[in-house]
Amino acid sequence: MSQGIAQPGYYPDVPNDAYHSGPGVSKSQLDLLHRSPALLQWSRTAPEDEEKKAALNIGDAVHALILEPHRFEAEYAIGPDAPKNTKEGKAKWADFEELLGDKTVLSHSEGRKVHLIRESVMAHPHARFLVESEGDVEASIYWRDTITGELCRCRPDKALPKLGWLMDVKTTADMGKFARSVYDYRYHVQDPFYSDGYAEQFGESPRAFLFLVVSTSIECGRYPVRLFSLDQAAKDAGRFAYQRDLQVYHECRQADDWPGIETLSLPPWAQ
Repeated sequence: MSQGIAQPGYYPDVPNDAYHSGPGVSKSQLDLLHRSPALLQWSRTAPEDEEKKAALNIGDAVHALILEPHRFEAEYAIGPDAPKNTKEGKAKWADFEELLGDKTVLSHSEGRKVHLIRESVMAHPHARFLVESEGDVEASIYWRDTITGELCRCRPDKALPKLGWLMDVKTTADMGKFARSVYDYRYHVQDPFYSDGYAEQFGESPRAFLFLVVSTSIECGRYPVRLFSLDQAAKDAGRFAYQRDLQVYHECRQADDWPGIETLSLPPWAQ
């Protein structure tokens, strides 16, 4: 598929860069617009710090190792278990860096951690079934919103069309606070937005949208793994929110006007 042309459809092999730079509005863009329409325009033109952009992202490393081990091998390298302040350690690191190329470096302890997290996921029987089942990782779905006519897009971590399931992998530093993260990061919007896009392409809603949540923090010596789905009330609230945001997006595009002033209120303790 050409980067400049995105017809509604299900595309298993759109490159990541082409997807993110191509047409259509995504859930993450609606998140910005929800805060302020001007932030969406800002995100498209603000310069990026390439050095910071390349910084280690444990969440992405975990995601890659679980769902895209070939990408993990291509993009990440685990450093030697050797201190850099010894002669032997310096030699090992010099050999390692000579073959590094442009890969992102994980320290030996970080590499051990992401592998333990993956093993923890594979110890969960239902999670393992989802990881190993036939499906498409990072497939792209494009569709026209039936109300506004706007081109929408989403990229579920894994689509399993034969089962009628969608799955998204989330990392959290505290499994006990993930329920709050659902609201803070608008995961309740992600579910119906992706599900409605899926339904436009496959003629029916997915049987399940599952969040595979993995903790990056140890609890009782293990990295917790949980599988969650949202109840109908959360899905309904998320659908209402994204449809409202899409309407705002549509009106901003039609008028080419992207308001940017946000209103602040005093916190309850200060009132």
